[in-house]
Amino acid sequence: MTWTEMRPLLEQACWDTLYMVGWATLIAIVAGLPIGILLILTERGGLLQNTLLNKVLGQIVNIARSMPFIILMVALMGFTRWIVGTTIGREAALVPLAIGAIPFFARLVETSVREVDGGLVEAVQSMGGSTWTVVRKVLVPESLPSLISGATTTIVALIGYSAMAGTVGGGGLGDLALRYGYQRFETELMWITVAILAVVISIIQFAGDYTARRLHKRGGGSGPLLLFRPLRGVLPGTVAAETTSKTG
Repeated sequence: MTWTEMRPLLEQACWDTLYMVGWATLIAIVAGLPIGILLILTERGGLLQNTLLNKVLGQIVNIARSMPFIILMVALMGFTRWIVGTTIGREAALVPLAIGAIPFFARLVETSVREVDGGLVEAVQSMGGSTWTVVRKVLVPESLPSLISGATTTIVALIGYSAMAGTVGGGGLGDLALRYGYQRFETELMWITVAILAVVISIIQFAGDYTARRLHKRGGGSGPLLLFRPLRGVLPGTVAAETTSKTG
């Protein structure tokens, strides 16, 4: 197979992979972030302590996260057909990709939020901050560098999952490598797809690590004063305290 023949196949496969991974990542972040935060809030001693909910939610996440992706795709074929009307193609592969990534990212969110200094949470509570205020002003901003790293790990994992989706006709680079590289013995094309995947993963990992380091440095240099600056006018008593200090 010549390069002229391979080029359109590679371009379409790359776009299919980016489509699947991009949408699956977005769904995983939108759904996994609140689940991970809820696991922290409902644990013993949490702001919304609910042991039963925490155990049930945690068990669901554990079961979904421990299931091999290839088995998950097969198990969800009926659900996938009900959602998109087919079990073949990038839209069909998107369903198990997103469902598999949600619990994966939720656990990473839980780990990241757990690292936030409890003293900051207590300080916001002492100023009358609600649970939503604690989440919005402390838990998410303080854990943001770690959350970025978790999102990067999720994207890299999804690229690997998308390659496996090619075994059931999911499209993308994995499907291209299987159909042409393995079944038609186009070894050169198969190694090109491997090289493309390696380059894409390296770029994503570098971008994620760079962003996380920049956010970490910016957050580390800001200190608690910058953290509580957005709370002025939000928490009861902060404006009055600030006015009193200025007049005094």
